[in-house]
Amino acid sequence: MASYYYLIASLPELRADGDMPITYSEFLSCCQSNVSEEKYQLLKDLTLDSTEGPLVDEWSRFYGMLTKELNYQRSMNLGRSYSSAYDKDGIIAQAVAAALSAKNPLEAEKVLLEYEFENLDSLVGLHMFDDYVLFGYAIKLKLLERLNCFEQTKGKAEFQSLFDGIQQRVYSL
Repeated sequence: MASYYYLIASLPELRADGDMPITYSEFLSCCQSNVSEEKYQLLKDLTLDSTEGPLVDEWSRFYGMLTKELNYQRSMNLGRSYSSAYDKDGIIAQAVAAALSAKNPLEAEKVLLEYEFENLDSLVGLHMFDDYVLFGYAIKLKLLERLNCFEQTKGKAEFQSLFDGIQQRVYSL
């Protein structure tokens, strides 16, 4: 397993409640000359749904369970049945319930982000300056990148537009 002492030590800290201090493309630029071509390609192709790479397989199992639990609880809240079978995890179910009880979707995303960061820290464990740490960092950066896609003013405007459309349909009945 490769060691990335300088690379990992030079990366800015990522926090679930903080800003994104580096873009994913800047991260890739830092990695390009410090990792093998194979690892670089895995990092370049990395998504939150990826299954290949150090740590990524463990992350994928967790993320799949989290996604299924989210879908299940959302379906139940809407009064719909959920037909997919999955292994239920009580801790994940509690985290999802806490997120779904948040006052708005952005707050729910932040609750889930904090939980995902905690899980990644647990998966990385005592690894230091190796592939696990590097890929854990990359996944955290992808999660922050996803959170930064949410724009509160655009979301509020879209919600208002949808709500106005529903109100017009109700009034026309």
